[in-house]
Amino acid sequence: MAKRLFLLFGVNILIVATLGITLTLLQSFGIIPPIGESYQGLFIFCLFWGTGGAFINLMISKFLAKKMMGVRILDPKGSGSEIVQKVHALARRAGLETMPEVGVYESPEVNAFATGPSRSNSLVAVSSGLLNQMSAEETEGVLAHEVAHIANGDMVTMTLVQGVMNAFVMFAARVVASVINNAMRDEEGNGGLGFFAYFGVVMVLDVLFGILAAPVVAGFSRWREFRADNGGARLAGKDKMIAALEALQRNVERIDNSTDQKAFQSMKITNKSGLAALFSTHPPLAQRIETLRKKPL
Repeated sequence: MAKRLFLLFGVNILIVATLGITLTLLQSFGIIPPIGESYQGLFIFCLFWGTGGAFINLMISKFLAKKMMGVRILDPKGSGSEIVQKVHALARRAGLETMPEVGVYESPEVNAFATGPSRSNSLVAVSSGLLNQMSAEETEGVLAHEVAHIANGDMVTMTLVQGVMNAFVMFAARVVASVINNAMRDEEGNGGLGFFAYFGVVMVLDVLFGILAAPVVAGFSRWREFRADNGGARLAGKDKMIAALEALQRNVERIDNSTDQKAFQSMKITNKSGLAALFSTHPPLAQRIETLRKKPL
């Protein structure tokens, strides 16, 4: 479970840990007031650093996707132009003024994802497995879902949620570490954890509380998937969106778990159950299909 959590939220946790180290050093050198002197000041700084980490993650998401997934950007007038034209047609229907980049990554998985820092700077990527396994109508449903993510501004709202959770994680870690430190002091105020021990406790708590916060972020992600399904149904048609989800359900076992792609599983469709579902960024496909069937457009 710990390995899976790292793969899903690893980039964000690493960024938060790096910012947390910086924050702790600033506190130790007196640049930021000690925690006992200003809880309000600490939370403001945690909010700044926490959201900063999430937005750094957002700003580099498109670059990382291209490099780590090996996404090949398609030429609108070259090979694969029909996919580009389909995405752009859906984007115009969704009211986007700047067209997303469209790319393909080599993988047997049947999947796709959208990423990028804004509606005007985005990427829609599909796997070669999806293009080989899905019909034109099913592919259009998947593409409509990804375009709906962009049109909804889901990358930014997800970042805001992650940023606020980061702030609470960093704040709680330092409050708990301070309580432990103060409990170890004697009546004269001597003792305590010491700088290096305090530093280590804070880092461990940053990671631990980050894992505990992950289900909250994942829960919001699952909600936005339902909204993107609804948006995709409006853009491509309800029948195509349902057909796309059914095709994904048939091919869900083809998800590629190669090492260089695990960091991006949170962007793509999954079908987890049980305890793992709490940390899943996507609802079960059967639930998504049933919800879409019942929802009037």
